[in-house]
Amino acid sequence: MIDSMLKFSGFFRCVIPAAIVLVIAGALAAADASPEDALFAGWLKMYDMKFDDAHRNFAAWKQDHPEDSLGAASNAAAYLFSELDRLGALEFEFFTDDSRFKEQEKLRPDPAKKVLFLQEVEQADHLADTALQKSATDSNALFVKSLTLGLRSDYAGLVEKQALASYRYSKEGRIYAERLMQANPQAFDAYLGPGVQNYVLSLKAAPLRLLLRLTGATIDREKGLEEIRETAAHGHYLEPLAKLLLAVAALRDNNPTGAKELLGELHRRFPDNELYTRELDRIDHGLAKP
Repeated sequence: MIDSMLKFSGFFRCVIPAAIVLVIAGALAAADASPEDALFAGWLKMYDMKFDDAHRNFAAWKQDHPEDSLGAASNAAAYLFSELDRLGALEFEFFTDDSRFKEQEKLRPDPAKKVLFLQEVEQADHLADTALQKSATDSNALFVKSLTLGLRSDYAGLVEKQALASYRYSKEGRIYAERLMQANPQAFDAYLGPGVQNYVLSLKAAPLRLLLRLTGATIDREKGLEEIRETAAHGHYLEPLAKLLLAVAALRDNNPTGAKELLGELHRRFPDNELYTRELDRIDHGLAKP
């Protein structure tokens, strides 16, 4: 019953890989990386839609850190981002227009990309589980577990249209994110996953919200937005994504000025990401609708 209601309501049309729900947190979340940090540089390339460059950065980092699960998890995020970009799932109108959501259901995922994505996710999970067996409070491993579950959630919901599976992954990922926040309150990227879940579920109709609460879901719109703002203000890997999500929320709240401010900053930082340019143009022409 919940599965059918989730599909009917377009539950995941508001979820951007949270990251990519995806849900990216980490021990390095409070600090800016140096220009030599190949891992962080890969994330910046990914946000600028330079996916081949991002994969090269992540591959180099994995080679230098073979026992660290973060490299594989980051590479999996790049595969997911590139697939979402190819499918057009990163377009703002996709998140604000039900007709666009229905059109997206007609697109087909790339099976080869799915294999590569799952290989990286499984490697990251294996390495993270090994680390957690040694220390249950390993911040990096908790981050990776929350990340991989968020990536699985996004792939299931946005690519495969399996709403119930996506929700289950998201719910499990939230547990790891909360464990990380307890272990390291300064891991501000960890706030994004719970924040997105709180915000997105709050948009659903009252009967669906009731059903989801019965499954243990936490639903609080204002808390969700505040958690997303924490990542936007203090996050590391997910800071740009959090600002993108806040821009989406601003559009849904009929606040194009706030959305334009956030998108303008992202456009200046990532000039090769045409998403920001297109959405800024839509706002300027009054085409962005809540």
